[in-house]
Amino acid sequence: MNEFHSRLIELRQDFHRNPELGFHEDRTKARVAEHLRTLGLEVHQGVGVVGILRSGTGNRAIGLRADMDALPIAECSLHDYVSENKGVMHACGHDGHMVMLLGAAEILAQDPDFDGIVVFLFQPNEEHGLGAKAMIEEGVLEQFPIEEVYAIHNLPGAPVGQVSTRIGQICSSESLFEISISGQGGHASMPQMGVDVITVGAELVQALQTIVSRKLPPSAGAVISVTEFVTDGQRNVLPGNALLKGDTRARSTEDREAIEGFMRQLSHGIALAHNVEISVKFVTEFVETVNSATPVEAVVRTALSEGLATIPDREPMSFSEDFAHFGSAVPGCFLLLGNGETGSNARPLHAADYDFNDSLLPIGATFWSALVRDRLSSNKGH
Repeated sequence: MNEFHSRLIELRQDFHRNPELGFHEDRTKARVAEHLRTLGLEVHQGVGVVGILRSGTGNRAIGLRADMDALPIAECSLHDYVSENKGVMHACGHDGHMVMLLGAAEILAQDPDFDGIVVFLFQPNEEHGLGAKAMIEEGVLEQFPIEEVYAIHNLPGAPVGQVSTRIGQICSSESLFEISISGQGGHASMPQMGVDVITVGAELVQALQTIVSRKLPPSAGAVISVTEFVTDGQRNVLPGNALLKGDTRARSTEDREAIEGFMRQLSHGIALAHNVEISVKFVTEFVETVNSATPVEAVVRTALSEGLATIPDREPMSFSEDFAHFGSAVPGCFLLLGNGETGSNARPLHAADYDFNDSLLPIGATFWSALVRDRLSSNKGH
């Protein structure tokens, strides 16, 4: 292990010990900004952190994005850099994402053999789908215009350093729903005197599952999950009110809108059948992430040139990413980087014993710097 790799590990494990939730990444932002300044980059702080590195006379600019926030999860790992912020954990690898990008900034600052401008975007609150939007609304793309934007996410269970991506939709949207049911509560011994909203809610839970199985094509890849069923009932009291909460994923705007329409249609029909009132709230927090052809081709070309195992047309992922907002504003590519196939590196994202693979740090940093040289080469254009 060389000195560069050792420093990256030390920095990553420092971030891991000190995780912070979305829009509260104060220490993290300060640490990122300090590191960029020590490398000689121009640094701007707002809701996120932006580092600017210029070389040559070219005006072309590309953006490289990393996420900074952690999750409200109590870590159960056994390594010696566990979270010191109780109940908060880097369980998605954002600590590693930041350090790979900081490593790339160091490589490029020391050897700026490119012609143009690199905009390093460190964004808050990816987990709630609000950070990219907040940076855009703050004016980051007007202040630092970029022609393309890229992001890496680690992928547990895939071979270390394997690059996979695709042209078109790569991550699903996420919409949250709340369905309120108002009936007539009563005595548990005399259910016929009221309208038991548990029975109505159970029927609705089952009906919602027919949207994916019977109303959308099998190839749609949509997911509908009811995650909470809350009532005001007691031991011998039938509830008069119930609230269903859940999460949906879709791979296209059309399917997302169809899911909402079917959800409202089923709720209306069941309300009529049982003489209750049902209201539906459906809010999309993450839109679909869609990759553009030219950035994807650049990522694949760079990965192959770096000798990395590469899947250029992987299956879309069911999880969601607020990189979608950057990718909707300018052409972009979201790519996956294999985190390993064994141990904590293969644990699912958001698991309490997940850990980012430190062997990825120089791989990701080198890949980022190679991508910059590809996109901002003074010798060729793509």
